[in-house]
Amino acid sequence: MDSKDHHHALGSNTRTVAGLTLVSRVLGLVRDLVTVRVFGDTAVGSAFAAAFAIPNMFRRLFGEGALSAAFLPEYTRLADDDPSKADAFASLTIGLLALLTGLLTIVIELLLLIAVLMSTDNPDRVYSLKLIMLMLPFMPMICIAAILGGMLQSHNRFGPWAAAPILLNICIIGASVPFFFIDDADPATWAYPIGIAAVFSAFLQVLWSLWALKGTVRWTRGVNAAKAEAYSMLRRMIPVLIGLGTLQLNAFVDTLIAMYPNWVGAEFMGHPYPLDESSNAILFYAQRLYQFPLGVFGIAVATAAFPALSRVAKDPARFNEMLRRGLRLSLYIGLPASVGLMVVGGPLVRVLYSGFGDGFSEDGIVRATSVLLAYSIAIWAYSLNQLYTRAFYAQNDTRTPMRIALVMVGLNIVLNCTLIWWFREAGLAWSTAICAILQTLWLSLAAKRKVRAGNDLGKSSSRPYGLMILGSALMGLGLWLIANQWGLPAQWSGQLVRVVVICAIGAAFYLIWSIVWNMEELRWIGARSTEQAGNPDGDNGADR
Repeated sequence: MDSKDHHHALGSNTRTVAGLTLVSRVLGLVRDLVTVRVFGDTAVGSAFAAAFAIPNMFRRLFGEGALSAAFLPEYTRLADDDPSKADAFASLTIGLLALLTGLLTIVIELLLLIAVLMSTDNPDRVYSLKLIMLMLPFMPMICIAAILGGMLQSHNRFGPWAAAPILLNICIIGASVPFFFIDDADPATWAYPIGIAAVFSAFLQVLWSLWALKGTVRWTRGVNAAKAEAYSMLRRMIPVLIGLGTLQLNAFVDTLIAMYPNWVGAEFMGHPYPLDESSNAILFYAQRLYQFPLGVFGIAVATAAFPALSRVAKDPARFNEMLRRGLRLSLYIGLPASVGLMVVGGPLVRVLYSGFGDGFSEDGIVRATSVLLAYSIAIWAYSLNQLYTRAFYAQNDTRTPMRIALVMVGLNIVLNCTLIWWFREAGLAWSTAICAILQTLWLSLAAKRKVRAGNDLGKSSSRPYGLMILGSALMGLGLWLIANQWGLPAQWSGQLVRVVVICAIGAAFYLIWSIVWNMEELRWIGARSTEQAGNPDGDNGADR
């Protein structure tokens, strides 16, 4: 595949992943809209959020994080050069993953059982731990499904895995809806069938991914030929686990701090704890909203770029150009997403999480809005961190992102424990955002020094970045003026129309801005042919 084909593939694959992820995320919003009206901003909502977040953290760290990042470059190389060894390598990796995650699940389940038996004096803790025990089997199955998805991406089949989370959303929605048709249904009881539905969806995603790989991979028991590659992968995995998992580790620490009132009590060392039993539910549902643009666009770019970066890792010029194009795509989408969500976050929380039926209280809406504002500031940084980290891994440099991530995790814990006393749950979000921005700056400097591409990352004209910043700022200012002039309607339907119209105006403005200024990033995303993708060097006359 030549340079033009790689650049075309990045835009095309980003479009595929983003499009299907958009469908999944819209269904995810429907899922949240339903479940928040089952649980609300209550202790039950916090317990379910923790039970859902913990196995998902393992999925992000192992399935879609460390193991995937260590596995994919080697598998991509073998799939191109030695398909039979690639099959052995994949078979051995899946077998090891099933064994290790299965054993890990058993060990954690036993520890949780002991904790339950020792917590008879704390019903809230017992209930939360039981929910975690119920949903923990989600972890090994979804990790296996995620590696299968990485294999599909290595073969340039991005659609099936991008569509797989749709199964999760359908299962949870299907299990939640009957709650509204049963008189006096108990949310605490209903959390159990919803949790079972989530676990079942992971099994379906494994089957779906295996079916999608049919004819592409030949599973085998003869794995001896790939033992050296598997050992090398495992050796790289620990640094990758820390480097790529920073955001997930920070989010997990947030969960632990937010669940303190549920698991321990309302006081900390004799002082009233600044969070309460609803804090984790507020934090969880606010996170879901900033993760929407991040998952649809930011991670989509990094996902599409990773196999391409791995393939051109030995060609500094092509690697550099691929990374530079990925950075521009990430910022092109991440900057307006940050600005837009900062403006419409409050109305969005109100529309999605309150209104018809139950949902968040007025206090919960205000607190969730503050959390979302803090998270939104760094959407562009979360996106760039995903891409930068994968660029290091494509070059087999796992230590640089690991060192940076260790510092960021430590700083995040310090900021968490400090800021919650002033800003409650929003302090956790501010800590995550600050650390993400600092991590981006540090990764950028390290990339210029250590990534094999050398110091070429700044070669591009500053004009594209200036247009992104100015366009996002003007869009945000316009949306803020519209939102302030258009008062909050009394009816939920009017509030929904208000949010949809404001979001549509923002998207239309940025699209027109991109067309008027002939921004290449729009053409890269929309290109359907190599010629349409334009000059592979990424700089046309308008950029100079």
